Amino acid sequence: MTAVALKVLVIDDDPPIRKLLRMGLTTQGYDILDATNGKMGLELLGQDPDVIILDLGLPDVNGLDLLSQIRERNDRVPIVVLSSRDDETAKVRALDHGADDYVTKPFGMEELLARLRAAVRHQLQVQGERPVFRAGDLSVDLVRRIVKVGEKEVKLSPKEYDLLRLLVQHAGKVLTHKYLLDALWDETTDTQYLRVYMRQLRRKIESDPERPKYLLTETGVGYRLQAAE
Repeated sequence: MTAVALKVLVIDDDPPIRKLLRMGLTTQGYDILDATNGKMGLELLGQDPDVIILDLGLPDVNGLDLLSQIRERNDRVPIVVLSSRDDETAKVRALDHGADDYVTKPFGMEELLARLRAAVRHQLQVQGERPVFRAGDLSVDLVRRIVKVGEKEVKLSPKEYDLLRLLVQHAGKVLTHKYLLDALWDETTDTQYLRVYMRQLRRKIESDPERPKYLLTETGVGYRLQAAE
């Protein structure tokens, strides 16, 4: 898979489960953040995971309490709960505390992968984003992070993808240089740096980078992505 990897935060104290998840998820192109307890999980939350897999049976904190703490800090990240309890009460409590889905152990990897994709897709829809953006021959799958021009898949660096996704989120609107720089870099960066990334992105997406039809320049202001169809 040539898509930019989704970042999955796994919070589970069981080494065999973590090994299984790491093997199963990395082969599908996911990046994994490992946490063996709740404290570490909260620390890794600062690395902005795209989705969380949370085991409720942790050694240092009640799983439902941790679920609530995560939701207080980040109300957008999808959370898929893992639990050995399959009774309805346990599922309802987890969902009421902010989980997006609930998977019981033992589980099949294909089912878990499908649940992860569904949770990410649902969260995009809640945020008003289309899971798949299309304009002309350009398509951007925001769930799988796959970018295509026609039938050809385009390989992007993580930063190139972040720039494109930001433009997709605001398709049809002009995003100023300052807005893009503030959103994509942690410290003040020269506008020329942004121009370099935009040039690279155009070379990969536009049939004629000198006369772009998707990634448009608003002279002296910023950039605009052609609106979705």
